Amino acid sequence: MLSSFRNASPAQLAAALQDARDYTLALFERFQAAGLDDPARVPYLTIVNPPLWELGHTAWFAEWFVLREAATSHPASAQRPCLLDAGDRWFDSNTVAHATRWTLDLPDTAAIKSYAEEVLQRILEKLAHTPDDATALYSFRLALAHEDMHGEAFAYTLQTLGLTAPPILAGTAWPETRESSTPQRELHFEGTTFQLGSPVTHEFVFDNEKWAHPVHLPAFNISSTLVSNQEYRQFILEGGYDNLQFWDDAGQAWLANTKRSAPRYWQRDGKLCERYGMTITLPDNEPVRHVSLHEAQAYCRWAGRRLPSEAEWELAALSGRAALPGQSALSGQPDFRWGDLWEWTSSPFEPYPGFTADRYLEYSAPWFGTHQVLRGASFVTRARIRSAHYRNFFMPARDDIFAGFRTCTIS
Repeated sequence: MLSSFRNASPAQLAAALQDARDYTLALFERFQAAGLDDPARVPYLTIVNPPLWELGHTAWFAEWFVLREAATSHPASAQRPCLLDAGDRWFDSNTVAHATRWTLDLPDTAAIKSYAEEVLQRILEKLAHTPDDATALYSFRLALAHEDMHGEAFAYTLQTLGLTAPPILAGTAWPETRESSTPQRELHFEGTTFQLGSPVTHEFVFDNEKWAHPVHLPAFNISSTLVSNQEYRQFILEGGYDNLQFWDDAGQAWLANTKRSAPRYWQRDGKLCERYGMTITLPDNEPVRHVSLHEAQAYCRWAGRRLPSEAEWELAALSGRAALPGQSALSGQPDFRWGDLWEWTSSPFEPYPGFTADRYLEYSAPWFGTHQVLRGASFVTRARIRSAHYRNFFMPARDDIFAGFRTCTIS
């Protein structure tokens, strides 16, 4: 299995690109089976895309950077035309407004699947003649990462629309993720100057990870695992959603707008929840998921704790005491367990010093200052994408994504 797309060889990339497409189509079949491959039948939501548009966009993006050899994502930078006459008008996310994606004159499902297959086969043919060189492979690695990200978006869109999970997600849709081998512990880190970000390397690196730079961190304690459903339920039972002292102004506005009294998909008693179109018993020891930044912050205030900064999170994840789900403790040391859910941090999404946008100009820059950093990975994040340096980012109000949180002690 490919451990990381960042340093994958041409042969490894070829297998991963085919795997990513198989995964995308397996999830898309659920939308198609429900008739939601027709954009007109998909409810308009600001947090999802019509699945048919998203499938076409994923193929278009790969064609843009790999086959059309675009220097950047700027509309004038492609070196050759799209395989679809109106492909740029349909699928360029920079120019096609979100709200219009439900009413475009898209080809039918069979035609878009055929387009996606033709793009993939041409990419694989080109890849077979591409040297194992970081510059030459950049666009292939970018296309793979982009499709894997949209694969994860398909996974949470299935949840959002209440559809059943396909077999490819079996065993991952509601895992009992906190095991007895990784009990919750406090991990102590002494004050240090830490190099935050990706080191200069010939591997693929996202622009918002560039480059490692010194950050001074005072001593801190951080939980080895995420806050559980059982722990979060106690916050609710003690009036967490009713006591406004736990919520800042933005959190109070979010509460007033959503009327939320428990995490998204929970039933009010905190014993049951909705998962992929089914009602299940809420596992006590599973990390609480589908919480917004506002809920995470309110819990922390109630508990007398705080969210970690992204620098604290990255230091802990790289400490040698960290473990991904399924790994055992190292030499008896308590694990910093990550990878079950994306984790809210206290850090706004901002550029690192000296930031310069890479070829995908809109990947990071438009979202600085409005989004919040999440770290780690979720149970549906493909293994090859996972990295302790990876910076995910969403608006603070988002609670549809597979996100939870862990806490730190207040200094």
